[in-house]
Amino acid sequence: MPVISMFHGLLISMYFMDSKRHHTPHVHVRYQEHEAVYDVTTGDVLEGELPKPKARLVQAWIELRREDLLADWQLATQGLPLFQVEPLR
Repeated sequence: MPVISMFHGLLISMYFMDSKRHHTPHVHVRYQEHEAVYDVTTGDVLEGELPKPKARLVQAWIELRREDLLADWQLATQGLPLFQVEPLR
């Protein structure tokens, strides 16, 4: 699963091939032993859970970087390499 961003201990990946499970553009987020999947278009959690402060950071990042994330999703659907997305600073 290609890592597209890392910040505040969060590792964010995008993987199109699991679209049978999640039919919407989404990212996979790992933080320590926690994992969650977030919808890129809404920022909603599709699966899993992160600690609340980290979840808020992910949702803010998605809001700020939505265009870049959707562009990466389009590349992923075509099997093309993804671009790194600027981290939350």
